Amino acid sequence: MKRIYQILSVVLLSFCALNAAAAEKEQKTEPKNNFKLYGFIRNYFAFDSRESVSGTGDLFYYLPKDVKMNEAGTEDLNATSSFRFLALTSRLGVDVSGYSINNVHFGAKIEGDFYAGLSNSSNTNAGVYFPGNAKISGTATARLRQAFATITWKELGKEQQNSVGLKIGQAWHPMAADHPHLFSLEVGAPFGPFSRTPLAQMDANLGEHWVLSAAAIWQMQYQSTGPIGGSALYMKYGKTPEMYAALAYKSKGFLLRAGVDMVSIKPRVLGQLDGNTVKVSDRKTSVLGYVFTQYSYKKFAVKAKTVFGQGGEHMNLMSGYAKMIGENSDGSWNYASLRNSSSWLSMSYGKKWQGVLFLGYVKNLGLAEAASAPLAKADVYFCGNGFSNINQMYRINPQIIYNIGKLNVGLEYQLTNVQYGEYDGGKLNEYGLATKNLHWVCNHRVNMMVKYNF
Repeated sequence: MKRIYQILSVVLLSFCALNAAAAEKEQKTEPKNNFKLYGFIRNYFAFDSRESVSGTGDLFYYLPKDVKMNEAGTEDLNATSSFRFLALTSRLGVDVSGYSINNVHFGAKIEGDFYAGLSNSSNTNAGVYFPGNAKISGTATARLRQAFATITWKELGKEQQNSVGLKIGQAWHPMAADHPHLFSLEVGAPFGPFSRTPLAQMDANLGEHWVLSAAAIWQMQYQSTGPIGGSALYMKYGKTPEMYAALAYKSKGFLLRAGVDMVSIKPRVLGQLDGNTVKVSDRKTSVLGYVFTQYSYKKFAVKAKTVFGQGGEHMNLMSGYAKMIGENSDGSWNYASLRNSSSWLSMSYGKKWQGVLFLGYVKNLGLAEAASAPLAKADVYFCGNGFSNINQMYRINPQIIYNIGKLNVGLEYQLTNVQYGEYDGGKLNEYGLATKNLHWVCNHRVNMMVKYNF
């Protein structure tokens, strides 16, 4: 019996040793996550010739404000210049890669910077002494830019040229991911979409040249507008994610992509009917389409994008929608989207010394069909960074950038010209446009950037 126990003990110990060796071998061969830290310290120095709409410490530029005459009608109070410099757009991020199981590869990204650098408290007397936003005190507030995970199935199909990638988390809106060659913070907005947002996105590489993309998108920082202003509540109670689809063709230095985006929201859940608060069936749906192309050859590169369709204010486009005149028998309201055409062209040449030229144009096309009567200003829900009396606008933006290894120094001149119309008795016309007394308002911005990358 003792002999049997000895034999069993030897077998058991041998089995444990083999398992330990196998586990050690598996541990050695299992792929590990690779972490890449990146970021930059960035300072902007910006001068504006006119009071303007701008965000993130006035560094993210939108457009100049309309004429605002004083009580005597002798001075335009918005014709006031200003200057600022801040480092709050400095950034830190981590890319995670290297982990895979067979042909399935996993990755992630988390990225943050600072936001506004301003306190939410404002001096109540500021409007007496200054024409613009007096919220310029406080410290930078950390914010999340991107945080997503990726799953990629590689080498699919007979020729193993196909792959499917899935991205889930906070990332660039797929309509806003194509940026012009600009170092300024707004990178072409509002002449093109700008948004980072929660999403689930699929990109399928179909062979060497074609890419099919689709996404379900939610709203967080960049939101639709409506009766209570900009809010994510319209999508929350609409219970319908924003839907996106696109097809791209790529070959060497050339890329062409076309896509469509649909948003369906509920501007209200509760309304009034015969003096009672009731649930209402309000809903507004809008569709945007776009085309983007780029080409590069040696030191030269060119990009262009055009967006046309309805709404898009949640991506910082100069558009929105209107509450139509009249009320339905159940207390609900009807809505119609404003149409918008936004386009930009960007050209770049050089490496160490880089010259850039950006051209942008926006046209507010109003409603597709006329309302039964002029629309009240309060019933037109427009992008919160613009004004519903905008008729059209353009921007000319040349830049020069000097790249010294990890250091970039840039200087730009930015001319933004907006054509405004007057509200007629507090109203827009039947198409939701201000066409009375059309006039141009211009801002000259001189912006310098100093950036160190790591």
